[in-house]
Amino acid sequence: MNTMKSNKKESSPKQRDELLAALKARFDVNKARHPGLVWAKVQARLEAKPDKLWSLAEMERTGGEPDVVGQDKKSGEFVFMDCAAQSPKGRVSFCYDRAALDARKEHKPQNCVMDAAAEMGVEVLTEEEYFALQKLGEFDTKSSSWLRTPAEIRELGGAIYGDRRYGRVFVGHNGAESYYGGRGFRGVLRI
Repeated sequence: MNTMKSNKKESSPKQRDELLAALKARFDVNKARHPGLVWAKVQARLEAKPDKLWSLAEMERTGGEPDVVGQDKKSGEFVFMDCAAQSPKGRVSFCYDRAALDARKEHKPQNCVMDAAAEMGVEVLTEEEYFALQKLGEFDTKSSSWLRTPAEIRELGGAIYGDRRYGRVFVGHNGAESYYGGRGFRGVLRI
């Protein structure tokens, strides 16, 4: 697959077919995440949007296990989210954003969440989206995921993350410049 830094945003026919097969298999196994939706309609939309298919490939390549979690009633777009049990392994140890990365004087992480998400063509889950995802299963029981942080929190130097412990979903905070091996981010993509 392509690397995160790649400017080429298309997959080979073989990669596309492999990705579509993986997405269909996940769709079929996890019907409770998308009741009433039909794979043929999802696939038709995916095939019409190769740039979005590339973003899904990046989600898959970095360990996100993207799956359809709904359909926007107004736009008709299918909503994909990272549904890996734990925060995607290919996206951990990042601080929150470019300002936080630039502020670190030493021990800088390789990247930041907001840049990595933009490079992948996805959005970082909001707090509301994270709670909706957690209604579909138990995610981040051993990890945590950075969440899109409201401006008023970020302006004060913080950033928020979510996890599930003790049978509950929690949202916590850290300095935006912090990073951890067990914290990544989950993406959302509308197609």
